[in-house]
Order: sequence, then C-alpha cells, then structure tokens
Amino acid sequence: MGSSRRQFLITTSGTLAAGIAAGTGSTVQAAGQTKSGEMLYRTLGRTGEKVSAIGLGGHHIGRPKDEQEGVRIVRAAIDRGITFMDNCWDYHEGGSELRMGKALQGGYRQKVFLMTKIDGRTREAAARQIDESLRRLQTDRIDLLQHHEVLRLEDPDRIFAAGGAMEAVLAAQKAGKVRYIGFTGHKDPLVHLRMLEVAAQNNFRFDTVQMPLNVMDAHFRSFEAQVLPKLVADQIGVLGMKSMGDSHVLKSNTVRPIECLHYALNLPTSVVITGIDSMQLLDQAFEAARTFEPLNPDQVSALLARTREAALRGRFELYKTTPQFDTTAQKPQYLG
Repeated sequence: MGSSRRQFLITTSGTLAAGIAAGTGSTVQAAGQTKSGEMLYRTLGRTGEKVSAIGLGGHHIGRPKDEQEGVRIVRAAIDRGITFMDNCWDYHEGGSELRMGKALQGGYRQKVFLMTKIDGRTREAAARQIDESLRRLQTDRIDLLQHHEVLRLEDPDRIFAAGGAMEAVLAAQKAGKVRYIGFTGHKDPLVHLRMLEVAAQNNFRFDTVQMPLNVMDAHFRSFEAQVLPKLVADQIGVLGMKSMGDSHVLKSNTVRPIECLHYALNLPTSVVITGIDSMQLLDQAFEAARTFEPLNPDQVSALLARTREAALRGRFELYKTTPQFDTTAQKPQYLG
C-alpha cells in the first residue's frame, strides 16, 4: 500500500469513526439489536446470524485450576443467554478447547455459535489445526473459524499464497467443517487494513474481523478509527476484544469495568468478547448488558477526555506495544 493511500485510509477512517462515535445509538439499532432476558443480541454482519452481544472469552476459560469450574462457567453463561463462544487452537496448549468441548456436551452445543481460531499459515498446518480443534471441541462443525494473530505485514500474503492457510480453510468450509471465516489481530490497524486489501485482491470478503476496541484504543494506533468504519461499510461482523486489555486498562485508574464494556457495546460491534474466569465476572458481564443504553456524544466525549492522557503512548495496551500477548512470536512453530 502506498504512503498516500495509507494516509488517505487513516484520515478517511478517522473521520468516519468520529461520525460513528457521535451517532452510535442509530448504528447499534441498525445492527438489529434485540433483548431477551438478561442479554442483548445483535446481527453478525451480513451473515444474518443472531448472536449475544457479549461473547465468552476462550482464553480465560482455561485459567481456573479446576477444569470443572471452567465447564461450570461455560454452562452458566449459556443458561443465562450468552450464545457466542470464543476459543483458539493454541489457548493453554489446547486446554481451553478441551474444556469447552466438555461443557458443550449434553445439548449445549446446539445452543451456541461456536468460534475458534488457528495459527497455521500453510495449508498443511492449518488443515491439521482445524481437525485438532474439531476433535477437542467434540463437534463436526465450527460456526466461525478465524485466522489468529494476524500481526505481521507478511501474514496476509502467507495466508493467501498458493499452499497457504486460506486453501485449507476454504476446503474445510466446502467440506462442511466450517461455516464462516474471519481473522483476528491485536498489533496494528495497518496490518488489518493490509489483510482486507489482500483479501479483496483475491476476490474474498471476510465474514468477521476481531480486534481491540476500548477507551484506550480510541487514542493510540486506533482500530476504531482506522478499521471499524471499513468493516461497517462492508457489512463485516465486528468482534470487539480487550475491552479492558486483560485488566491493564483498569490499572490506569481512569475507568471502571462496566464503563469499559459499555464503551465497546456502544460501538457498532456485533459481539464484545470478554474474559470470564469466575462467576463474579460472569455476573459483571450480564450487568453490563442489562444496564447498557446507547451513549450520547457528550458521554462518549467525556469518557475519552478522561482516558486520553493515559492512553497516548500505549502504556496500557501492552498487546500493541510489547510481545507479551504474541503467542505466535513466542512459538513460531505454530505458524507452520
């Protein structure tokens, strides 16, 4: 991408994002939001699928020492109305998928929209990881499969190359193992834009894109400003993650957990995926959904003014500024 085109995308997207933030109420309604019981439900982009506006984060399900506690949290979340399940082939060396697979037995699988991610960049590695995920999750079909940790500018080229991961994903979709296809990343919005550009060059449009969306991101290397407007325009389902940055955002002492969740819900997200490793955090997620009302422009401006100084250098977004969250950098063998 040439520098002039890149700057045009940044400037244009920033302008659009400002418009989105100022008119979020109508944007949320346009996403087809409904409410049932304790939970909000939204339409997942152009797929037409209705999913819970809060998604259960897969990494955190692997954190409780007692496997049965993780299973109990998943089932309690489903019983109360969370339908979107997040996971990944590499979370806890497969432990998160194994726990979720056990939790989804006994009729729970039919109640959820199941998503997982793969790291493989080659056809061979991706195909193997897809089949391993299916076995661990004890299912014959994944509702949404995403290319995980698209962090490097060369990742899109590797994924779409001859013999690359996309060949395996499309083959799995054709075989009925996968319904929808997306990608994730947390490092830099320019990598997401590159991935979308390479996809377009290959006549492919993703169903979903997952990225950090929070009160800090709005100020620093912003996915909200640079990527979100393009996804909305293309009717690609928006999966927000790191609303609290794995608690690092909260350490800024500028914002409360419910405010973090409300801010992410206020954007045109289909799902806000949040880490839940205790019943207390499960209650917090439902409280955020129950009390959510679209923020008006003054409320958004006040929240961003409060977080601006803390956010400017990315001190509380370590997934952008350090390798701490980069599993595939620490274990490059996962890429194949």
